Amino acid sequence: MRIHIATDHAGLDFSTRLQEHLRAAGHDVIDHGPVEYDALDDYPAFCIRAAQAVVADQSDGVEALGVVFGGSGNGEQIAANKVAGIRAALVWNLSTAELAREHNDANVISIGARQHSFEEVTSFIDRFIATPFSGEERHARRIGQIAAFEKDGSLLPDPRQGEVGSADGRA
Repeated sequence: MRIHIATDHAGLDFSTRLQEHLRAAGHDVIDHGPVEYDALDDYPAFCIRAAQAVVADQSDGVEALGVVFGGSGNGEQIAANKVAGIRAALVWNLSTAELAREHNDANVISIGARQHSFEEVTSFIDRFIATPFSGEERHARRIGQIAAFEKDGSLLPDPRQGEVGSADGRA
């Protein structure tokens, strides 16, 4: 599998070590992050480029996922989620890594490099990569709703607004 990685300065050491771990496991790893430590670097471009590469690969039929890092992982997740077609999940334990794939078909995970040991991080990523999307109808339906909103802003009717089509929102 191809794995796209991006980080800011806080995750640079993790990223380097993780790339070695993933290559040893047989993955094709592409680094979109910084090439040297700079405490003032800006992570959004790194994470967005990694996310764009995941979407491009998946569109071309290449099996690909992404991993983005930062001090907390929050900003990196937000940046990745700005790319159409990305479902980035913040992961902090094995369960969230598994559920991100199983229920949400996440194609990018974000991890706080300052929040976990290297061993924890590799276990989260290995679990994420190994877990398939369940394909259950309810999960596919919900992912479809998110994609529809992303595409054209459509949402299901608001149940508090009464019947759809009523001019004043009442039944």
